[in-house]
Amino acid sequence: MRLFLSSWKLGNAPELLDDLVGDARTPAVVGNALDALPDPARRQATGREVAMLRDRGYQVTEVDLRDHFGDPGALAERLSGFGVVWVHGGNPFVLRLAMALSGADEILTGLLRRDAVVYAGWSAGACVLSPDLHGLELVDDPADTVTAYDRPALWEGLGLLDHAFVPHYRSPIPESEPIERVVERYDREGVPYRALRDGEVTIIDRPSTVESR
Repeated sequence: MRLFLSSWKLGNAPELLDDLVGDARTPAVVGNALDALPDPARRQATGREVAMLRDRGYQVTEVDLRDHFGDPGALAERLSGFGVVWVHGGNPFVLRLAMALSGADEILTGLLRRDAVVYAGWSAGACVLSPDLHGLELVDDPADTVTAYDRPALWEGLGLLDHAFVPHYRSPIPESEPIERVVERYDREGVPYRALRDGEVTIIDRPSTVESR
């Protein structure tokens, strides 16, 4: 299983993604964490992700999970053609529900366990790999799933990590303040977690793990 997990975009070590991917420089960009935003804002944000990866020489295609709600077979066939799935930040509750409605949660879990794809996620894109999403409601609104899909939030994560992923820790962005409350809650409740500052990246390439701190 190969994971590139970042607090903010490519972080301070984008070459770690290049090394993890090798020649399979064909990412599917998933921007569904922003589905509760107005469509122009969502398109603009996802366009920046596409441009960022293209600037590094990646051949990028956006894959909108909404196009595959209720049709996981078509999504599985589509994702099988990519070497990387790049999942960018936003609201983790919205992203998690989009993964469930499209079947991306089970599809990606299967691809990762077969080492058939690299999963690269930052902020919400990494948070959804945690065992569950409790605590993140201090930062993002679970009710945004109703805005996006008219459905309540799911609270269980994909469980590909054995700890909670906490981005933006003590970083110069507004989200850093509520993240402090998330960390305090996890400490109080004994929840295992890994907190990353913006710029920091964790690489999981089992059986080995390398960290850029």
